[in-house]
Amino acid sequence: MAIPLKGPERPLVVRTDDARFANLPGYPFEPHYVEVGNPVAVGTLRMHYIDEGPKDAPVVLMIHGEPAWSYLYRKLIPVFAEAGLRAISVDQMGFGRSDKLTFAPHYTFERHVEWVRELVVALDLRDITLVCQDWGGPIGMGVLSREMDRFSRVAAGNTMLHTAEAELEGRIEWAAHASGELNSTVGNLLLDWRHESHRAAEFEASSSIPFATARGVEPEVAAAYDAPFPSEWHKAAVRHYPLLIPVTRTDPGAAINLATWEALSRFDRPFLTIFGDSDPATRGWDQIFRERVPGAKGQPHQILERAGHFWQEDCGAAAARIIVDWIRSTREL
Repeated sequence: MAIPLKGPERPLVVRTDDARFANLPGYPFEPHYVEVGNPVAVGTLRMHYIDEGPKDAPVVLMIHGEPAWSYLYRKLIPVFAEAGLRAISVDQMGFGRSDKLTFAPHYTFERHVEWVRELVVALDLRDITLVCQDWGGPIGMGVLSREMDRFSRVAAGNTMLHTAEAELEGRIEWAAHASGELNSTVGNLLLDWRHESHRAAEFEASSSIPFATARGVEPEVAAAYDAPFPSEWHKAAVRHYPLLIPVTRTDPGAAINLATWEALSRFDRPFLTIFGDSDPATRGWDQIFRERVPGAKGQPHQILERAGHFWQEDCGAAAARIIVDWIRSTREL
């Protein structure tokens, strides 16, 4: 049920009814909220996050991508909390329990970065280990580029930082690179994904998530990914995100990612790549991160076997234990 916050017909913002999050498999966590900026009306928006483990402990900040939400990290959260870490998993704006703008163009790359940055600042998070996947990488590392002193390390899993640079030619399986001064080369599968999100009469997370795993998910788990999105009003963000992928050098998102790359070129704190082996969408990006980020040198980079784009489903707890061991190896808990 939509809870309209403004507007007689099409509300500017809706919230997903709390009842839709009751009794989801493996998701017992209490909700927490912060208020962040509202670009379309006076007042604020409500952004949701999970917060488990000791509140004075080092932070593990988990950021999901498309078309997921904090449910994606349900297998990792207990591992981090039991290891004595503060486990925070964010619902990006328009996803999960966070508020949802109903007009897709109100979601911009810049706003997504700023919303998460506002949460990090509002909670005054420090000594952060960023765990990011898919769009969680560009957003989370975009926040890092603006609040670098708050971050101690990064675990980047099946993510990317598209800039459409010519130098990316031949480096990534889902191609997106400049071809001369006026043209770009974009792979068919990437184009198809961008088009599908807007053309499909029914666009459901429950079909996308299992498709991008290597081991599959149970039907009730797949269905849980649809919980935040009961109507088209609730799906503006999830439909719009693929169109924000920068596939030209002149895209505003390319400029944001270039600024992030510049910051990462100075990031000498530990940077780990942890990529599933069965994901064509991000294949090649792990090597690019290893080459470009100083903190990646000498780290125990991981290839997760029989793991897809959503490795959190395929082997989430095992991956979390790898990350915990890595954190312990780079600091005293």
